[in-house]
Amino acid sequence: MATEKREFPSATGETLAARLDLPDGDIRGYALFAHCFTCTKDIIAARRIAGHLSRLGIAVLRFDFTGLGSSEGEFANTSFRSNVADLVAAADYMRETLEAPVLLIGHSLGGAAVLVAAHDIPEVRGVVTIGAPADTEHVLHMFHEDLAKIERDGEAEVSLGGRKFRIGKGFLDAARSTNLLDRLPKLRASLLIMHSPLDEVVGIDNAERIFVAARHPKSYISLDHADHLLSKPEDAEFAAQVIGGWATRFLPQDRPQGVTPIEHVRVAETRQSKFQNTVQAGVHRFFADEPVSAGGADSGPSPYDLLGAALGACTSMTLRIYADFKKLPLGAVTVDVSHAKVHARDCMECTDEEKNKGGKIDRFERHIAIDGDIAPELAEKIEEIANKCPVHRTLEGSSKVVTVVEHKAV
Repeated sequence: MATEKREFPSATGETLAARLDLPDGDIRGYALFAHCFTCTKDIIAARRIAGHLSRLGIAVLRFDFTGLGSSEGEFANTSFRSNVADLVAAADYMRETLEAPVLLIGHSLGGAAVLVAAHDIPEVRGVVTIGAPADTEHVLHMFHEDLAKIERDGEAEVSLGGRKFRIGKGFLDAARSTNLLDRLPKLRASLLIMHSPLDEVVGIDNAERIFVAARHPKSYISLDHADHLLSKPEDAEFAAQVIGGWATRFLPQDRPQGVTPIEHVRVAETRQSKFQNTVQAGVHRFFADEPVSAGGADSGPSPYDLLGAALGACTSMTLRIYADFKKLPLGAVTVDVSHAKVHARDCMECTDEEKNKGGKIDRFERHIAIDGDIAPELAEKIEEIANKCPVHRTLEGSSKVVTVVEHKAV
């Protein structure tokens, strides 16, 4: 994905810092992400979710609330109401300069904020909460020992997650006076509630209360084994995959990258990491990369992984075509492909002529597994048919790669 730095004014005039994560191709719709209490737009979960959604063609704006991260303003002067106002200001900015968001995603207290803000953003068709509290007063438990001091002095410095923040009395008043559940029946958008049953910051009962209070259409997804911050990559990735699949109900169908559809495969650098490339094949888009051990970001299969996948897929498809044509029963086919560079002289399968050439060769080892029994007339031909796979023939035969270099003037 490409990431752009953006800025826009809050409802009270402070400059808020934002990042816009853009797909490498056509944009299907825009999403607005609200981070958790005292977090920032760059929290790991926000980055990973935005990255995955951008690969699905969804552009995501994530920003720092007033007084947090790179945004202007004093955090002590903010409240839940000001967070909601910041979200509405962000949506106004998107409407004026990009396109209004159709999807709101909120993490923790940001989840509560998007539930309220959605009422003031008419274009929103879907709202997602991740680990959200059912009442805004819940956040006060995080610094309950300092409440008396804040009440007495008007504000106080509290410690949250090892960092110091000044909390004002206005924050307490707004948290206590906002009735979130009363607003939920009036929500005009589809609702997706995501929560971990192991969440020790915001208990799972909050998800139940939100679900019961909301009207249909509404859905609940359990983030099994996840912590509150979705700090494990696999948990954030799972959440992103579910959001992406769910949001397709109200987003345009995904289209190929680029201005017009192309009939060939297009690979282009993203420049977001050393080796990361986007791959466009028809309407399908994904990353190609190298593993971390090779200096990559491991955001997609390596070139040799893709080559092995091509051989395995072609093998499976060729066997299925043959079995269907001959009307022979054939269980589900699984093909494992491994690749290595070996010395020609050590290759037991090579001919004497190939061994005498010396040097190293590419050796692909293919293991074919088939569920259930195999008809005798098919069992004897499995290897023969597999070897007729077009990709197999390409790898073992001779090919010519023709290169045309285009220079694009800057």
